[in-house]
Amino acid sequence: MAPLLLGAVMLVAQLQLVPSRPAAVPGDEPGQPELVRKAVTLQDEIPDGAAPNGSTQQLPQTIIIGVRKGGTRALLEMLSLHPDVAAAENEVHFFDWEEHYSQGLGWYLSQMPFSAPHQLTVEKTPAYFTSPKVPERVHGMNPAIRLLLILRDPSERVLSDYTQVFYNHVQKRKPYPAIEEFLVRDGRLNVDYKALNRSLYHLHMQNWLRFFPLRRIHIVDGDRLIRDPFPEIQKVERFLRLSPQINASNFYFNKTKGFYCLRDGGRDRCLHESKGRAHPQVDPRLLNKLHEYFHEPNKKFFELVGRTFDWH
Repeated sequence: MAPLLLGAVMLVAQLQLVPSRPAAVPGDEPGQPELVRKAVTLQDEIPDGAAPNGSTQQLPQTIIIGVRKGGTRALLEMLSLHPDVAAAENEVHFFDWEEHYSQGLGWYLSQMPFSAPHQLTVEKTPAYFTSPKVPERVHGMNPAIRLLLILRDPSERVLSDYTQVFYNHVQKRKPYPAIEEFLVRDGRLNVDYKALNRSLYHLHMQNWLRFFPLRRIHIVDGDRLIRDPFPEIQKVERFLRLSPQINASNFYFNKTKGFYCLRDGGRDRCLHESKGRAHPQVDPRLLNKLHEYFHEPNKKFFELVGRTFDWH
């Protein structure tokens, strides 16, 4: 009987491969949320495991925190061209979804890709930027983490936001109101429309700057990334302290799609057809109202980050 029990225990131990932990993750930062402290303690009690090829799962050293419809998927795909980057395939929603966060860092770690010791693990969840609880939670995991934020013209981002939800309804054969019904209320701009709030970048940035110095946050110009991706991705490489491995030859303009696609090791790939959809036709007067509404918030954001962007 004893040999059988011993064999069963060894089989379970082999099945429960637990990835290694990055040494940089702190467990006792002042003010660190109790949940995260417990998760790290729990993690320390679990033996390390590795994949057969010697790779392990690591907590991300970099997170693309947003913004929704700012170009996060394009940024992640371009960054994945670098051989020293291992990217999580799906949006993890660990820090903004309570049902995920309550499961602790062990669960978060299990969502990461296997990577070599020299590789940088990256995940992207665009909702992080506008979620009030997220900055403190990320800081509790690793105050030295490097954050990537990609932003577009706030007005264009609002239109993209609506377009995504509209097509989601179309695919489900459900009706969806015209954008004017969301943007206008009683003849005025509807400032309660959630898509507008997501484009008030200065409010969300203030929350992140309470926990992270500006030097820890690199802002990618999403509009320039669309027009000319290579210079923008070079800046990202420098910020992440990666060797310059991505080249101009990794990008080519697809005339049919109307935007840049990627060339990786002789293999061409473009973003999903859901990306780059045409925005709805909007009355120019309403567009002007949008531009006017974002004028002052944009100025506040420029002052906050010490740089300007080519927005209306």
